[in-house]
Amino acid sequence: MDLFEDKPGDNAPEFTVSEISGAIKRVIEGEFGRVRVRGEVGRVFRARSGHLYYDIKDDRNVLSCTTWKGQIDQLSVMPEEGLEVVVTGRLTTFGAQSKYNMNVDEMAVAGQGALMAMLEKRKKALEAEGLFAAERKKPLPFLPEIIGVVTSPSGAVIRDILHRLRDRFPRKVLIWPVAVQGQSCAPEVANAIRGFNRLTPGGALPRPDVIIVARGGGSIEDLWGFNEEIVARAAAESAIPLISAVGHETDTTLIDYVSDRRAPTPTAAAEMAVPVRRDLMVWLREQEARLARGVTQGVERRRQRLSDLSRILPKPQALLNDPRQRLDRAEERLAQSLTRTVQKKRAELALHAGAIRPSLLRGRIDTETRRLDDRAARLQPGLTRAVERKRDRLGGVLARLRPQPLRERVALQRRDLERVMPRLKQASDRRLATLTDRLSALSRMHQSLGYQATLARGYAVVRKGERVITSAAEATGRLEIEFGDGRVEAKAGDRPPAQGRLL
Repeated sequence: MDLFEDKPGDNAPEFTVSEISGAIKRVIEGEFGRVRVRGEVGRVFRARSGHLYYDIKDDRNVLSCTTWKGQIDQLSVMPEEGLEVVVTGRLTTFGAQSKYNMNVDEMAVAGQGALMAMLEKRKKALEAEGLFAAERKKPLPFLPEIIGVVTSPSGAVIRDILHRLRDRFPRKVLIWPVAVQGQSCAPEVANAIRGFNRLTPGGALPRPDVIIVARGGGSIEDLWGFNEEIVARAAAESAIPLISAVGHETDTTLIDYVSDRRAPTPTAAAEMAVPVRRDLMVWLREQEARLARGVTQGVERRRQRLSDLSRILPKPQALLNDPRQRLDRAEERLAQSLTRTVQKKRAELALHAGAIRPSLLRGRIDTETRRLDDRAARLQPGLTRAVERKRDRLGGVLARLRPQPLRERVALQRRDLERVMPRLKQASDRRLATLTDRLSALSRMHQSLGYQATLARGYAVVRKGERVITSAAEATGRLEIEFGDGRVEAKAGDRPPAQGRLL
């Protein structure tokens, strides 16, 4: 066989790997375009970049799917493992790994049964965490000041709630508008619940005392936003008591299990939030009447009891008879007792005075004198020894004292003083000069502002005694006129002359 003989297919064209990958990509994307695929969600992985990777499978094959970060918000349903869904998107290839996958931009649950299965799965997971426990539910306030309502502002639900509150007990209402169905329902409702909890009590926008999350009835798809886990967790974390009123009485969503109270309808939620004002007023009037009757009856009983006790008590005069008699008897015994006591003390004094003799006192004095002499004789050597010890200590101290250190210290301080004296003199001279300049300036200012400068310009001051005359009516009798160069005396007439001249 010839080694250079052509084999079948040797004349086929050659392609690069990139050309083959590009051709396959064009065939797949051109053949299928935009497709819808039904299957069960398998492995789900969210990358740190935000992109979402997951599988769609049936009993035989697996299709890899990708939803980019910017497409996730458009999904009406988030993929969960085991959920049967219908995904819509475009098939494409990834030549770097010889793989194909589907870029999904829309996802829907495949049938109501799948929705109920996913709902039951979420319900069991949240219940296992204890979010449905009765002990964590908070009591509703008896009469809230402010009620927060999370609902659509354009629906009939908010009108029903406001109408019912106005009929029962008007209260202030804060409305947080949200979408009650669709893709934005769940995040808006969760943000509204958390937003009400972040408000400051008593602030410019006050924090509500109770929250009502309300929506009218609808299909399970319409109410699905209230089955999302983000809404259930926001309701469970709320520190404000929360009433759920989603759908009709037969509709049940996840928020109903985690809320503090569930109302069958939005109108019933308003009835749970506030009592009936008319009933409270009737109850208050009944309690007021009961209180008045109780006080009246209590006063009457005590008045009757006091009257009964007053008849049993003796009269005041009878209560004082026995003490008065005891006082009289004690007064009689007091004079006799004083006389006997004085006589007894006088006898004791005479007995003791007879026993006191001069010789006894003299002997006592001699004994005390001898004791004093003995102590004085013992005290003299002790004082002598103490003086000697003090003298020895003083001699030791004097021996250690020398005049040379004192002279050196005096000389050192004298040098320091001589060094400081020139600076002190300079500082005092500067200070004295500053004060002299300031005094001269003040003196010039005083002269310029004083009235003597005015007199020098041709004016005069008229005085009557110590008082300055400022009007012609006062210029009577003897006056003194001060000019710039001296003073003269003048006499005015009895009446002031015309034009203010002096006579």
